[in-house]
Amino acid sequence: MMTNDDYKQLSPTLPKQPGIYKFIDAKDVVLYVGKAKNLKNRLSSYFGNKKHQIKKVRVLVKNASRIEYTIVETEQDALLLEATLIKKFQPRYNVQLKDGKTYPYICIKNERFPRVFVTRKIFKDGSKYFGPYTSARRVHVIIEMINKLFQLRTCSLNLSQENIDKGKYKVCLEYHIKNCKGPCVGYESEEEYVEKIDQIKNMLSGKFSAVKRHLKEEMQVYAEGMEFEKAQKIKEKLAAFEDYQGRSTVVNPSVRDVDVFTLDTDEEYAYVNYLKVANGAIINTFTLELMKNLNEEESDLLTYGVRELREKFFSFSEEIVVPFEIVLPEKPDLKVTIPKVGDKRKLLDLSQKNATYFKLQKKKQEATRQTKQTPTERILNEMKKDLQMDALPIAIECFDNSNMQGTNPVASMVHFRNTKPLKREYRHYNIKTVEGPDDFASMEEVVFRRYRRLLEEERPLPQLIVIDGGKGQLSSAYKSLEKLGIQDRITIIGIAKRLEEIYFPNESIPLHLSKRSDTLKVIQHIRNEAHRFAITFHRDQRSREFVRTELTEISGIGEKTANKLLSHFGSVKKVKSAKIKVLVEVVGKANAEKLIRYFREKEGK
Repeated sequence: MMTNDDYKQLSPTLPKQPGIYKFIDAKDVVLYVGKAKNLKNRLSSYFGNKKHQIKKVRVLVKNASRIEYTIVETEQDALLLEATLIKKFQPRYNVQLKDGKTYPYICIKNERFPRVFVTRKIFKDGSKYFGPYTSARRVHVIIEMINKLFQLRTCSLNLSQENIDKGKYKVCLEYHIKNCKGPCVGYESEEEYVEKIDQIKNMLSGKFSAVKRHLKEEMQVYAEGMEFEKAQKIKEKLAAFEDYQGRSTVVNPSVRDVDVFTLDTDEEYAYVNYLKVANGAIINTFTLELMKNLNEEESDLLTYGVRELREKFFSFSEEIVVPFEIVLPEKPDLKVTIPKVGDKRKLLDLSQKNATYFKLQKKKQEATRQTKQTPTERILNEMKKDLQMDALPIAIECFDNSNMQGTNPVASMVHFRNTKPLKREYRHYNIKTVEGPDDFASMEEVVFRRYRRLLEEERPLPQLIVIDGGKGQLSSAYKSLEKLGIQDRITIIGIAKRLEEIYFPNESIPLHLSKRSDTLKVIQHIRNEAHRFAITFHRDQRSREFVRTELTEISGIGEKTANKLLSHFGSVKKVKSAKIKVLVEVVGKANAEKLIRYFREKEGK
């Protein structure tokens, strides 16, 4: 943790030059990367009087163990280095993308006779990607349009010239229903196919005039050749294409290829809207949601958004339109336009409306979500409130011990997800380190074993642990969490059977919940399931112990033979009364004689 005293020691050595700085924690993890015109002045803002600092800044300083900085020549150099380091380290306190959704792209595969299809994954294999698209329905409409216009192959065959020449393939149904022209058997040349792919690229890039011109020329050739049926089909394709084009917002032919960006913000998030304009038409739009962490300037937020969106959309436009000045040092030749009037200003206003509308929709959705909860969401929120938790108890685990007069001590753990049992996560435990009937020590052991394993395997921890028992069992379980250093990461409670009281660690007064409470009903259900699971396991263990002490007492009879006998006869009593001939058939003459001798001697005693 860095203090004001630490900064006072560091301060005399800090330069008043441009540069970048990094807050780093004790594990050498970079927490934050920032830039500054004057490093000394900027870093001083993190220390001194913290009354007016936002909470996240105070937490950042608290978690940092040291500061590293790098001096550069100019502010632009600082901007460029900051962007590089943020990309490299992904610091948790820098601006972060909030939306983790993957959006669909249209891929033109890098292969001979390329396929065109929808994908949500991008591979650096030379394929061409268009998108992303916010509407999956719109993407499929476009794909349908492409298939209707150009009749492309959909198979994944290796259409090398060698395979085609060898006649390796035959035409499929797609050819017979006229959805494909049969390049697999040489009915369509690579040149003809590539020409169609070029038209698709033009179409997806917004170059509608090139596609229209090509279709009109093709229609004219067929008409002059008296092939009116083919000419009519091209005419129908042209009409369909013009209908598709009409759905794009035409701006002005004078506005060619530009990227338009605007910004809107609230207390927690920033929303960067992007309009992609090609050949006078808006061909795509997207709003990026960013999570603010510190006191980021609007210019920093917009700069970050521009970088992300241009990369996401594979944009190479040489001009961007923005509401205020931003600097992209990595793109020194990029033209940055801040229009006051004209068509570009109208585009900027349209983008701003989109950003504002997106923000309002998010707030509306959040309000609706809170008022329209599913029954499970309502119960989880009730549990969170009743048990004073920081997070929803989506994952709950419950432990119970079982022993019979100190023999065969075992424990069980059941796992519930969204208030429902998830049986593949259930676990049984044989007590290893405890001798005799000690429920407290047994509970301490199994809780430690469970969460040590989860930590070692880097698996997520539950939000809530329920211990079947009162203060004693709860205290023992809590000791294990303390040993592992996770006592502050998980809520743990105990439920006493007699009065169904809820106990918290280090608190003497229990929580009494109404018998009608959904929280209590869920906890009781989980506790009862853990008890059932433990009892079942304990009975199995006792059965195995019975086999071990009754039949395996006989010299030369092992557990395998004992199990074979019980499987055939059903009980020790029936083994005892079985005729020697039958015993010989089941376990052999030697073992049969041992059994007969043992039972006769036992009866003679």
